Amino acid sequence: MPSAQSAAARYAARVLGVTALALLATAPRASAAEGWSLAPAGGGRPSFYAEGAPGAVLQDTVSLTNPGGHPVTVRLAGTGVPVTFAEPTVRVPARTRADIPFTMTVPTGAAPGDRPAALVAKDTDGRTATARIRLRVGGPALSALTVEHLAVHGDRITYELVNRGTTVLAPKLAVRADGLFGRVLLDRAPRTLPVRLAPGTRTELSEPWPGHPALDAVDVRLTATASGGAHDTADTEARFVPWAAVAGAAGAPAAGAAVTVVRLRGRRSRGGRPAEPLSEDVELTGAAR
Repeated sequence: MPSAQSAAARYAARVLGVTALALLATAPRASAAEGWSLAPAGGGRPSFYAEGAPGAVLQDTVSLTNPGGHPVTVRLAGTGVPVTFAEPTVRVPARTRADIPFTMTVPTGAAPGDRPAALVAKDTDGRTATARIRLRVGGPALSALTVEHLAVHGDRITYELVNRGTTVLAPKLAVRADGLFGRVLLDRAPRTLPVRLAPGTRTELSEPWPGHPALDAVDVRLTATASGGAHDTADTEARFVPWAAVAGAAGAPAAGAAVTVVRLRGRRSRGGRPAEPLSEDVELTGAAR
């Protein structure tokens, strides 16, 4: 028959076991489900949605929820658009939700249409969470581009395309070059270039011209087009002179030919459009695609 002392010991052990189980059941569990979260305030919204014209300031509220048993400190930031928070760093107590108002500014000059953006939160342990923003930029769609800094240098025609509108452009380019007596030296039909120009951006490009003349005065014209009615044309003049021959033993006849080119060139200009100086300076962009 067990003694009273041993029975008391067994009862104490049972009490300790039940107490331990109770403590484990009530202790906070570290699981993904209990991690803090970031979401639009109000519930029921999988992401933020906002719409405004360029320059507009839009308001909303984001919620930080901490279901765990310990407080967390979270730093907030925005991507894709400028975002200003009422409190960029927030300490959220255990089992608490914090609602933080914020504003976002639609960038000036932003193209009409959807623009990706997001709110990003990061705690002191490096854990991050993201809430997407579906931003629709309003305003009229304007398609416009220009051809700039056109120049000829040997076997290359260099130029820049600039998107002056509010829509993304996939430009096409046509190239034509006419010699001194109206002879067509180069005639390339419009073709789509391997570039996409965002509003307000420019790109430097070049066209190869391996078969350029050895001796001639040439009119070069580039015509760029894009959907929506975008269109621009740029012209430049180039002289091709065999300077090696001019400097050699046969320099005199070659030099005479070069001077004849310039004089005939001047007469043709006076008969049509006003004469323009033939610059000897060549601008190089140094970029090719």
